[in-house]
Amino acid sequence: MALFDFLKKEKKEEAAVPVLPQQIYEAATLELRDVIAPSALKIEPRALNLGDKIARTFFVISYPRFLSDNWFSPIVNLDKVFDVSIFIHPIDTATILRQFQKKVAEVESQINIREEKGLVRDPVLDTAYQDLENLRDQLQQAQERIFDVGLYLTIYADSAEELDKIESEIRSILESKLVYVKPALFQQEEGFKSVIPAGQDLLGVHSKLNSSPLSSLFPFVSFDLTSDRGILYGVNRHNSSLILFDRFSLENYNSIIFAKSGAGKSFATKLEILRTLMFDTEVIVIDPEKEYEYMAEATGGRYFNISLTSEHHINPFDLPMPREDEAPGDVLRSNIVNLVGLFRIMMGGLTAEEDAIIDRAITETYALKDITAEADFTHIEPPLMSDFELVLAGIEGGESLIQKLSKFTKGTWAGFINKPTNVDINKKFVVFSVRDMEDELKPVAMYIVTHFIWNAVRKELKKRLLVVDEAWWMMKSEDTASFLYSIAKRGRKYYLGLATITQDVADFLKSPYGLPIITNSSLQLLLKQSPASIDVVQKTFNLTDEEKYLLLEANVGEGIFFAGLKHVAVKTIASYTEEQIITSDPSEVLAIKKAKEELKAASA
Repeated sequence: MALFDFLKKEKKEEAAVPVLPQQIYEAATLELRDVIAPSALKIEPRALNLGDKIARTFFVISYPRFLSDNWFSPIVNLDKVFDVSIFIHPIDTATILRQFQKKVAEVESQINIREEKGLVRDPVLDTAYQDLENLRDQLQQAQERIFDVGLYLTIYADSAEELDKIESEIRSILESKLVYVKPALFQQEEGFKSVIPAGQDLLGVHSKLNSSPLSSLFPFVSFDLTSDRGILYGVNRHNSSLILFDRFSLENYNSIIFAKSGAGKSFATKLEILRTLMFDTEVIVIDPEKEYEYMAEATGGRYFNISLTSEHHINPFDLPMPREDEAPGDVLRSNIVNLVGLFRIMMGGLTAEEDAIIDRAITETYALKDITAEADFTHIEPPLMSDFELVLAGIEGGESLIQKLSKFTKGTWAGFINKPTNVDINKKFVVFSVRDMEDELKPVAMYIVTHFIWNAVRKELKKRLLVVDEAWWMMKSEDTASFLYSIAKRGRKYYLGLATITQDVADFLKSPYGLPIITNSSLQLLLKQSPASIDVVQKTFNLTDEEKYLLLEANVGEGIFFAGLKHVAVKTIASYTEEQIITSDPSEVLAIKKAKEELKAASA
């Protein structure tokens, strides 16, 4: 009873007893249907207006002769708002067999009449006769059963135009499989009531299907992203299936991870590295935040700290040994071009004249050590930065360049790149850390390290994975970004996969090489995104609004995993042992350090 009616009744009866607050509350209590009911309802011949939404119901009227497995999957996985109801009414086998006997007799009679008249046989009648006989045998042997099946769909939209567009899309998908639907004309109310979870088949539009084709209607299917081999990337949040992939079985071996700080991108990367190491793959990491040191120690790898005071040095003038299909002259010219790019970064840009002077000076510096296009690189001693400075001093117009270069040869930064290389990457897991390098020099350090790694990759063909964490540092400079893109393009030839990880999506995509690196990555992982960058991510990866909100609301380690044209919601899961090795949570790291110190003290 409504509150108004209740008060009116009390007034009419002129009750002497005052109305209690509890009575008023109970009279005004809403029922569940009051809460879920739309604000307004309008029934039209082809649609229902439910408040702000428009709904339209369809039923399937015809199926092809054969239904393949999962033919309904494209509809179930369609990125639209819709409801599906499947009503299955069993038919008594004895009843259907009697009907079949009569139908078989009719078809057989038609065939005999055509034969008596000397007419050409009708393939339709022959096929129908064979199908009926086969199905009758299977029914008699209880291998099949017959059902009256009603398949109804209700689609929703904000406008009539959007509703027509969704209808057209669903029709095209179904008709391509020879399944035809019709709207429930003048029966939209019955159709809507049939689709809502009330279990009422008010439409009653049925097709007779036997057990085998009926099983293909199983609606609880979703995209699986898995293969027969590879490593575990996570769990499919749609159906809890495992996402297993071998990046080296795809068209290229590259991947990219976008996520905001603290979303679990480094955790997911370390987990992949740990599992990749078990499959005879060498992994090399460029670590800008010293996050992989403990992992390198735990797995028996090597850890190199690249800084101004470090004991580890890389000489940028080192030359790789030419492969069998390469000429020494080509290797030398390629290294000269790379060195020009390095000096462009070191000196904050070069004019066209300075670029030519640098190129000439590098060539003469190599010649000073008897390194030419015809030389044998087997037993050569590469020049140092100080040798290059000496040659540059003898070239007209090189005075200003020498002043810029002096801090790398005589100043504070001399210990960084003016010494022979003493780094040996002969382990399965190698980490180069640039955390202690000054921010001004980080792009230079990452450029030198990546070139050193690239030369090692070209030297010997092995299955390798190169991980570049916080890649936005390299995207700051056109030369470093261009080199990263060249690795993404050329890595497959040398059995190298490139894993690019970054949190600054906007900076990464500002570079002209940002989008090409993404498109050249077969695997892509999007974890939780910040509201400031989500629109850029949505546009870049063609995400729907639902996927956009999924990334905004995702928990740590949750996101969307792309492999080719398919993508699913993913959750990264690690075992206890894996988590202890790869965690970067400060509280967990401190707890592990404390446990190690206590163990060390106890053993002493």
